Amino acid sequence: MEKLQVGRATITWLNGGVNFLDGGAMFGVVPKALWSKKYPVNENNTIELRTDPLLIQIDDKNILVDSGIGNDKLTDKQLRNFGVLEQSSVIQSLEALNITPNDIDLILMTHLHFDHACGLTEKTSDSFESIFKNAIIYTSEVEWNEMRNPNIRSVNTYWEMNWKPIVNQVKTFTDELEIIPGLRMIHTGGHSDGHSILVFEDEGNCFIHMADLMPTLGHQNKLWALAYDDYPVTSVHEKQRWMDFGYKNNAWYTFYHDAYHRAVKFDEKGEIQEIIKRKRYSYN
Repeated sequence: MEKLQVGRATITWLNGGVNFLDGGAMFGVVPKALWSKKYPVNENNTIELRTDPLLIQIDDKNILVDSGIGNDKLTDKQLRNFGVLEQSSVIQSLEALNITPNDIDLILMTHLHFDHACGLTEKTSDSFESIFKNAIIYTSEVEWNEMRNPNIRSVNTYWEMNWKPIVNQVKTFTDELEIIPGLRMIHTGGHSDGHSILVFEDEGNCFIHMADLMPTLGHQNKLWALAYDDYPVTSVHEKQRWMDFGYKNNAWYTFYHDAYHRAVKFDEKGEIQEIIKRKRYSYN
């Protein structure tokens, strides 16, 4: 598992699963001739994407960022349509670090789409239950409200089995919340109405988790928004704001979806300064 130290924060990437989605959908109106130079695409026009939670350890707290695609939650049709090649092994990743699900103190949900939230709960004999029973789960108030009352579009990604078992663990915020000193959760909207990012600052060290505003390094361009975005213009403006902030503050940018890179640091001109690549494995 890849790790990154940023100030007093240790970040470890867990194995949350892998799927393949339509490259055109992931890059919206951007022509394939342009985006295919930035991110690999196969003969089916699909691109490989991870759903790997970040474990952030700060001040003796175990903090999970999103939860992976889960296990045994998707139908055969969904597995096929979403191109799921591998489901989650988050618990096994934690075990390798001598951490149990009960040791997770906080879960920061950037948003609650199925590929981020399915790992919060698991099947029982006749229902679903929370996996991380001792954790406080943070998400924006807007996101939590839509999760429980999806509209005609979002009903396809906000699922009852992912929220009902955790209802007593969830705490919400409106605009911004300092989770622990230096680590902020900030509501941006864009990808979803309630989408949030994370910003950590500690004595000149900084990382920004842009979540699905910049799901891969291939999405660095401030104008490149996803067809999946509910509010793409908001995505563009928020990406511009936080890319400018990160460039000026020599920040690391961390990824949940990128199948090739874990984190990248840019200079003030947006040129790559440092990069952490993901170890590549063969799938059976």
